[in-house]
Amino acid sequence: MEKHDENALPIHDALGRPLRDLRISVTDRCNFRCRYCMPEEVFGPDFRFLPQDKLLSLPEWERLTRIFVSLGVEKIRITGGEPLLKNNIGEMISLIRRIEGVRDIAVTTNGSLLKQKARELKDAGLERITVSLDSLDEERFGVMNGRRFPAKRVLEGIDAAASEGLSVKVNMVVQKGVNDQDVVPMAKYFRERGHILRFVEFMDVGNSNAWNLKHVVPSRQIIERIHKEMPLEPVESNYFGEVATRYRYQGSEDEIGLISSVTQAFCGSCTRARLSAEGHLYTCLFASTKTDLLHVMREGKSDDELRSFIADVWGKRQDRYSETRLTQPAAAPKVEMSHIGG
Repeated sequence: MEKHDENALPIHDALGRPLRDLRISVTDRCNFRCRYCMPEEVFGPDFRFLPQDKLLSLPEWERLTRIFVSLGVEKIRITGGEPLLKNNIGEMISLIRRIEGVRDIAVTTNGSLLKQKARELKDAGLERITVSLDSLDEERFGVMNGRRFPAKRVLEGIDAAASEGLSVKVNMVVQKGVNDQDVVPMAKYFRERGHILRFVEFMDVGNSNAWNLKHVVPSRQIIERIHKEMPLEPVESNYFGEVATRYRYQGSEDEIGLISSVTQAFCGSCTRARLSAEGHLYTCLFASTKTDLLHVMREGKSDDELRSFIADVWGKRQDRYSETRLTQPAAAPKVEMSHIGG
């Protein structure tokens, strides 16, 4: 990656939070039907996904990314849906990696295609990947992903990525009564293999996952369970806005992380903007509103006009849903997680 542009404009929102991270959803399609994201009864055979002509083209993605970087974005994460379903994912990574000012680029995937795609991703210049895996138990994982896809195949993808030299993190969404019995086995497994495992509290993203607070396993309880088996100690965050609270296994450099959006909201340090596959800008994972950048771009606006437009949207941002979810419910339906990634 080229060096950081020190002249990038550091725009801030109405609450003083800088724009530093851009999450790009390259597709709204996925080959899994995980119940906390795309339950089969909602996203079934008749569900209408976005048509091709409504999606951003590769040049449009590159243009928008350059503009966001000029406004202060340093980190890019490519998500979905399932991003590895995109045939040109390698080309997209290569283009973004060459943008001056991009310090870090990563991909989040369900791992189902990772074994086949790992070398292509590495050759494109990718250095980091996050894989979603909610259980090592084949029966439980097959039910959770809605397609009976074997955990073994995801683990093979993780091994392939590591063999290619990619840094691997694993995300586990923990649901009470569903897979919380797998917390310690997952911790042991990935500690042995040297990959950071992050436990994600079950969140009320979107409107389709039947979220209820009683199904949330608080991160505090997750830490207590692991600490009984493998003592832990807290680790300082790497940077402002880091979403995961970090812990280290005592006597080692091996880590785990916890993403505690429900019990320990981190809205005050959120620096992330999200772009959907059809070019809609969302300023919060739990957003009920969007800004159509594709329409603005195809109207023929210049880069400077687009830059000013985006800066104005970010400047008005006041999102803090996770801090107020229990006292101020969403006023309108929220965007689905499969539409903008996690």
